[in-house]
Amino acid sequence: MGQGQQEQVATSLAGTVSEEISASLAPVDAELERRYPGDPGTRQPVHTVYVPGDAFAPGTLRSWGDQALATLDEHAPDAASFAAVLGLADDLAEPVYARVRAKLEREPVEDLRVDFEDGYQGGDEDHDAARAARLIADAYAGGTAAPYMGIRMKCMEAPVRDRGIRTLDIFLTGLIRAGGLPGGLVLTLPKVTYPEQVTAMVRLLEAFEKTHALEPGRLGFEIQVETSQSILASDGTAAVARMIQAAEGRATGLHYGTFDYSACLGVSAAYQAGDHPAADHAKAVMQVAAAGTGVRVSDGSTNVLPVGPTEKVHDAWRLHYGLTRRALARAYYQGWDMHPGHIPTRYAAVFAFYREGFEQAAGRLARYANRTGGDVMDEPATAKALSGYLLRGLDCGALDIAEVARLTGLTRADLEAFAAPRRGDLTASAK
Repeated sequence: MGQGQQEQVATSLAGTVSEEISASLAPVDAELERRYPGDPGTRQPVHTVYVPGDAFAPGTLRSWGDQALATLDEHAPDAASFAAVLGLADDLAEPVYARVRAKLEREPVEDLRVDFEDGYQGGDEDHDAARAARLIADAYAGGTAAPYMGIRMKCMEAPVRDRGIRTLDIFLTGLIRAGGLPGGLVLTLPKVTYPEQVTAMVRLLEAFEKTHALEPGRLGFEIQVETSQSILASDGTAAVARMIQAAEGRATGLHYGTFDYSACLGVSAAYQAGDHPAADHAKAVMQVAAAGTGVRVSDGSTNVLPVGPTEKVHDAWRLHYGLTRRALARAYYQGWDMHPGHIPTRYAAVFAFYREGFEQAAGRLARYANRTGGDVMDEPATAKALSGYLLRGLDCGALDIAEVARLTGLTRADLEAFAAPRRGDLTASAK
């Protein structure tokens, strides 16, 4: 065969066959794009802190950071003592401890929800909702806000429905009057049992958007999974999957409610925890339902607080650290924190998780990007997971862009491109 000539390849099927198949699958293609758009590519906070609406104050965020630092100073004043409590490897002790302290000083809370549901003790809810809006608006205007902030309203069940709707209206109206909705605004709808309750939330937000001439879809919300019916409906289907669809693109997260869900199943109080088999089942269903939809899954919390004498604080720290590491290994990258004393171990677990696997992940991604050999043959889907891992480590402060670039030769834009491939790219290597 002469230079520049191409080998003639024989085929058997007429071109119309491919065209007919493509035409028949066009509705499926459109459905895939609509239902499974993929991860939004935005930052996911590592935790959510809940503060009762009647307790939320101007200095709440800084107060949580200061209390967490004071707990460290009293019960683990240096890297060696902290590492001994948590079982950190020697090479991680100093970098993790230093990063935890820096995080508590710089950004102690990544996601805050002012609570008007279970944590709210009552009072003048109209006043507290308006005050929450004013304080959150002030925090964003003054540069002291957490990356994400919002409220948890009451649920859509009949006894509290009107109160929840009114509180949300007051809060959002307050933000609008204070200058507009902040980019990090997050709303949480608790105790969702039926998809129709999600639809009701969508209609409520649509009405608010129309009233204030906001862009359609501007307001999203998290769905809290706290009842057995949200996992398995009466007809045997996974109701949580139907809830995501009922949200019509507005659902941003599925949050597991450890204690309400456990109680719903009759789990004794002493065994209500994030590692109970009932919790594992619920979160696994949530995870599969949310996969590819752009909806993120969050773990719940522990109610064992790190308070009292040092021995008790250390026990609570070890429990919280272990539960957080367990969740991370299962791809639950977010959880709830109930007390300032939980924050040191939240960040210690997250930072250790990313720093332990950093060099291996960076090396594998670099070899994939450069098409060089290694002892593991990675595919586009793995490159997506590796880059996502590094990006999450960067977002929370576990990793620095300089060290990631040094080991991978990649920029953040490169990482983001690997983490969000176009549909079809993940199977391109098989063609």
